[in-house]
Amino acid sequence: MTSKRGEVLVAIMRDVLDMTVARDQHWYRIPVTSVESFLKNRWPPQRLAFYQTKVFGDEKYAINYVAHIKDIRRARRWELFPDQPRNQRSEREYWQLMLGPLLRLPRPIVSRRWRRLVFIPTTQVKFDTAQEINDLYDDSPLEDRLWTEFKRFHISAERQEYIKLGVKEHFLDFAIYCVQGGLNIEADGDTWHADPRRIPEDNARDNALETAGWSLLRFNGRQINEQMQAYCLPTIKKEIDNLGGVIEEGKLLPKLMNLNWQQTTLFDSGDEEGDNRE
Repeated sequence: MTSKRGEVLVAIMRDVLDMTVARDQHWYRIPVTSVESFLKNRWPPQRLAFYQTKVFGDEKYAINYVAHIKDIRRARRWELFPDQPRNQRSEREYWQLMLGPLLRLPRPIVSRRWRRLVFIPTTQVKFDTAQEINDLYDDSPLEDRLWTEFKRFHISAERQEYIKLGVKEHFLDFAIYCVQGGLNIEADGDTWHADPRRIPEDNARDNALETAGWSLLRFNGRQINEQMQAYCLPTIKKEIDNLGGVIEEGKLLPKLMNLNWQQTTLFDSGDEEGDNRE
């Protein structure tokens, strides 16, 4: 059976009370505005998974539970929490997701590095095979292709990294943290970035990141699909070395250009290490 986009939604669980409600009362709430902002094309999901944050002790910084969604209703906050005093927040609208039992995953899907997450809509296939949070993202085939190569060569990157600069919020396709600054790698879909109306917005975004210490590499669809080994990977690895190498879990990884990156056996053994955060 072909997997569909948006079959599973990963939501952020920050509150023990919310987790208790999901487990015992079998529902979870998502603001209507959040769905309109982040999930317009991936709604409604069929299953809901929870990324647990630091308040959950031994279960923190990982997805441990998933539940089937039985029904979705629109409700105001006062309807969800009738015992709470009425105030300005009482009229806020939510989608109330009615859930089946919370099922513990046989293996947690962990976060390898401190990061801020929003929602992650993904497919059932990606959810079932994910070993870490970055494996879940389902935004574009071009990003998937780059991510496959990053894992193959053990290049430590974070997908859809949230960066806030002043009042502006940005999501980077890939963020690689190096000794001398961050490296932002963008996989440009040809149709999306060929739109001339996006040029001023992209330029303003790139300039803001550059002045905040981020280096930028952009690759288009042809480069990713046809020149991955000849151009994309050598360019990325050279820039990582220019920035002093990757920092991961408090340690400096070897300079990539000092390794023979074409000898794939050098990178075939061992799992990626690290410990992301909320």
